[in-house]
Amino acid sequence: MSVKFPEYKGLDLPKVAEEILGYWQDNNIFEKSVTTREGNMPFVFYEGPPSANGLPGIHHVMARAIKDIFCRYKTQKGFQVKRKAGWDTHGLPIELGVEKELGITKEDIGVKISVEEYNAACKKAVMRYTDVWNDLTQKMGYWVNMDDPYITYKPKYMESVWWLLKQIYNKNLLYKGYTIQPYSPKAGTGLSSHELNQPGTYQDVTDTTVVAQFKCLSPTLSKGKGVEENSITKAFKLSPPLEGFGETFLLAWTTTPWTLPSNTALTVGLKIDYVLVETYNQYTFEPINVILAKNLVGKQFAGKFKQVEDKSELLAYNSGDKTIPFYIIKECKGKDLVGIKYEQLLPYALPNDNPENAFRVISGDFVTTEDGTGIVHTAPTFGADDAMVAKQATPEVPPLLVKDENDNLVPLVDLQGRFRPEMGEYAGKYVKNEYYEDGEAPKRSVDVELAIKLKEENKAFKVEKYKHSYPNCWRTDKPILYYPLDSWFIKVTDVKDRMFALNETINWKPKSTGEKRFGNWLKNANDWNLSRSRFWGIPLPIWRTEDGKEEICIGSVEELKDEMQKAVSSGVLEADIFEDFEVGNNSEENYDKIDLHKSIVDEIVLVSPSGQPMHRENDLIDVWFDSGSMPYAQWHYPFELPPKSSEGGLDVSYLYDLSRKSSYHLIKQLKADRKKNPTEAEKVLWESLRAKKLDGYKFRREHIIDKFIVDFVCLSQRLIIEVDGGYHNQPEVQEADKLRTEILEDLDYNVIRFTNEEIIVDIDSVLDRILKAIKVLPLGKDLGWAFPADFIAEGVDQTRGWFYTLHAIGTMVFDSVAYKNVVSNGLVLDKKGQKMSKRLGNATDPFETLKKYGADATRWYMIANANPWDNLKFDIEGIAEVRRKFFGTLYNTFSFFSLYTNLDKFNYSEADIPLEDRPEIDRWILSELHTLIKKVDEFYANYEPTKAARAISDFTQEYLSNWYVRLSRRRFWKGDYQQDKISAYQTLYTCMLTIAKLGAPIAPFYMDRLYLDLTSATKKETFESVHLADFPKHDDLFIDKVLERKMENAQTISSLVLSLRAKEKIKVRQPLQKIMIPVDDKVQKEEILAVSDLIKHEVNVKEVELLEDASDILVKQIKPNFKTLGPRFGKDMKLIANAISKFTSEDINKIEQSVTFAVQINGESITLERDDVEITSQDIEGWLVANEGTLTVALDVTLTEDLRKEGIARELVNRIQNLRKDSGFEVTDRIDVILQSDD
Repeated sequence: MSVKFPEYKGLDLPKVAEEILGYWQDNNIFEKSVTTREGNMPFVFYEGPPSANGLPGIHHVMARAIKDIFCRYKTQKGFQVKRKAGWDTHGLPIELGVEKELGITKEDIGVKISVEEYNAACKKAVMRYTDVWNDLTQKMGYWVNMDDPYITYKPKYMESVWWLLKQIYNKNLLYKGYTIQPYSPKAGTGLSSHELNQPGTYQDVTDTTVVAQFKCLSPTLSKGKGVEENSITKAFKLSPPLEGFGETFLLAWTTTPWTLPSNTALTVGLKIDYVLVETYNQYTFEPINVILAKNLVGKQFAGKFKQVEDKSELLAYNSGDKTIPFYIIKECKGKDLVGIKYEQLLPYALPNDNPENAFRVISGDFVTTEDGTGIVHTAPTFGADDAMVAKQATPEVPPLLVKDENDNLVPLVDLQGRFRPEMGEYAGKYVKNEYYEDGEAPKRSVDVELAIKLKEENKAFKVEKYKHSYPNCWRTDKPILYYPLDSWFIKVTDVKDRMFALNETINWKPKSTGEKRFGNWLKNANDWNLSRSRFWGIPLPIWRTEDGKEEICIGSVEELKDEMQKAVSSGVLEADIFEDFEVGNNSEENYDKIDLHKSIVDEIVLVSPSGQPMHRENDLIDVWFDSGSMPYAQWHYPFELPPKSSEGGLDVSYLYDLSRKSSYHLIKQLKADRKKNPTEAEKVLWESLRAKKLDGYKFRREHIIDKFIVDFVCLSQRLIIEVDGGYHNQPEVQEADKLRTEILEDLDYNVIRFTNEEIIVDIDSVLDRILKAIKVLPLGKDLGWAFPADFIAEGVDQTRGWFYTLHAIGTMVFDSVAYKNVVSNGLVLDKKGQKMSKRLGNATDPFETLKKYGADATRWYMIANANPWDNLKFDIEGIAEVRRKFFGTLYNTFSFFSLYTNLDKFNYSEADIPLEDRPEIDRWILSELHTLIKKVDEFYANYEPTKAARAISDFTQEYLSNWYVRLSRRRFWKGDYQQDKISAYQTLYTCMLTIAKLGAPIAPFYMDRLYLDLTSATKKETFESVHLADFPKHDDLFIDKVLERKMENAQTISSLVLSLRAKEKIKVRQPLQKIMIPVDDKVQKEEILAVSDLIKHEVNVKEVELLEDASDILVKQIKPNFKTLGPRFGKDMKLIANAISKFTSEDINKIEQSVTFAVQINGESITLERDDVEITSQDIEGWLVANEGTLTVALDVTLTEDLRKEGIARELVNRIQNLRKDSGFEVTDRIDVILQSDD
């Protein structure tokens, strides 16, 4: 009994997804997609780790669908694609969420709650929603190994991160500096430049701005040591000196009035022109002399001010006058102003160091005359440029730092963003109202209060609101401050040229993101602020003496244990807190004995070479370094290696795993015995290798690797040294040594051997050989197949995040790209183009969407609607449309196929009918199918899933269903089971099976259902899933471009005629007499003639007439396409339109055949493209005319009596068929029809 093709009662995509998901799980299909490709080339994919302390959104469905598509495609192409899931478990989002839950602030940690308790709460919170994430992962069909994820808080992961930092440290790329950095008071930590440039961090705000008046002093007052004497008189060469018209002020503009109390300098541009102006203060009406840039006089004296040419007009001013006069006295260069001293604007405190060198004019090359006054208010404690220019001045301008209760020098604003006690009436107030808790902010901000104070004291020239862009913390969404911080930095500026060069080898989708957004970022990259003053994260593994003169960077737990042992011996540490940890034992059980988080390692005190205690630097490292380390840390590299791909050799680690575990304690005992009894040669060699004596490389003696004990090993360089005595000259021992070496080399170790005699006689030559062996081993080589990634994909915001840190670490440590291909996703917006937000109520629940529409329709809609790198305007109705049009069409096609094949008991048991013996319609659809295979394969290979989805959809709807099946219906209906019907069945089967394979990466559930439904009945393929099958291969022998072109003509002509029928509201069942089609050449004429019968049948006309010269019958019109021409030609548009209007019919015919053409404008030839004009045909009496491309069709719409009667007959047949359907008759049922007439 033959197996039937399934017949369904309706399309239910969510049910299909549920059933197929269960099928996958029951049959381990995902696991088999990896294991069945064992031995094949690997395709390396990195999963960017999400954080499980928040719920997933609809944008995660989009992001994960993109990743899934290419991993599935590459599996179908024969690659082995391992996908390791990961969790990002550290950082600000987790900490801030826990603080909110516990009702505490950062300042409470270590006071109200211990760091250990706080970190425990973070660890618990971070994995809160893993079940929800895993549920979404399964329901959307994203294949990734969730059973063995990498987790960034695990000791193994953290140890690898420490190792990476040690490599960077060893290259002198890690340094500590006291600099001005972006700082988030609400998060309580500094930020890196790439965090500050996350999308949305810069926001438009309206702030109170002040043009402050800094009162100039005479040169005799408080002159600083080494400061050249200067004065207004000298600067402007005034003779006699300026007297009798008020005091003189330097004007400086600021958008951050809260920084004015910390002002210690004013900066001018040496070559900028400045003027001295007499006027009146608009708030106090007192006479004043002010200095500002000449080019900015118009901006600062706009509005109520008016320039006068005579001083008498100035003196005639009265305080009640509507306009305030100003008079320009003289001008000078910026260099002439340098050295002028001024009175401290807001004297709440003086700089602790060298206050006599403060409050003077200095110069800087960053000063411009675009905004403000051309004189820059300079507060070295709160601006990077300010700090730099202050340091460059001679003598150096001191920052305004004061001593706190612990005698530490601190700014006037504390780390919470509040003014210190020195600020008098402002003490304790936040410098930004956004730092207050909700509802607690005062009506007047500090900026407003300071502005009022300056107005009252005749120290404000102008106060106004100003809209500008200001950076916010990417996690708290509160304003940042630029703040002086002690931080550790990675010297990115030393490697940014190499990063830029390597980036040019990466395939970015889209290319512009890599070249412009990412490339430009790399060109201007700053040093990476690695420090974070938080609690839950990976601690910076640097221990320092109190004076900072001695330090050590720890790169492994073993190294930390070695240093702890020294510290215990010297008496600075009571005990090795990791005493139970067994070095070399990489089991999870062993690593579960330790914790490398802050609360633990901060208790460890190490000892310096000079005997001084060393404490760990207090900072954690930037969480972006955590995630950027995942290519290595996910495998615990270099302490363990990725599982060997059999394409590169035997998976030795797996084969020896059981034996190693069972014999580990015996091997450990043997190791201890051997360590106590070294040979003389081993003693000599160890003396040269121990304590990093050989070029700083750390070697281990009698070390266990798998089931072997090796004499010496440098783990960081994967180098094993074996010392052989005479015993090793025996043939059977040599054979064992050879096998042992092969196994160790399969584990990616380099093995070199020396005899005892070589070491005793010439130790220098031995050491030279060891060094040469080390130098030829490129770092990271032993990562093998697992590095770099072939493909990654995340949101475009990751150009400043994960993409950047992956690239930076890969470059610095391995001098390699970390990824070869990257898809940079756009945003998922609501249907109006607004960012989705729960607060705005426009967010879409991914679970509800999947429940209602299914993962396949959701994924297909997202991928087909817009390129992955473009923003997607998400409209739920679009999913419904995809479900109806694409999946509905495919479902109906299969239903039609299964209905008739089951009636005929077709199961593809017959031999394939040769291509040449198949009807033309079959050969055409197979040609289109193989063209589709070729195109879709190229689209996937080029990371263009949108093009792939659209091509598959167009083929299914337009070619397969709307054309092939419709035109072949009678072949399926007819009773005889002969070659023609079998050919139709085989052809349609092949098309649907191929669509299942082509569409499987995008719609994994439904395409698997379709594949299984087809193959279970025929056994033509025996794969358990479409995702285990091979991707289709196109065959050029099937592709017939002439046939495709002929059928395309038929489709286009039919479409034009049907559109004309619709325009005139003439049903297709109503026959018409004739269509006329102008043809350009013999080839086109023959191709249309070949399908003329098909066209007549499709559009229900009696005749198709081809016209070689239709100029007398069909009149064409041409007009300019203003959409394309307008932006390019603007004011010349009228001239171009006039030239186009003069084209003759012959000209129009030539243009239709051309890609470009020329028009003459004012004697100049301008080249236009075919799309720059619109060509239409005029209707003629009794006919309707339409055209598309080079094809024009004229339809005779005249109805004769015979045509009208024939139309009525067809209407009757249609009504009968509808009655038959409504009455529930099967297609095989024969019916009797009775016609009754009243005549």
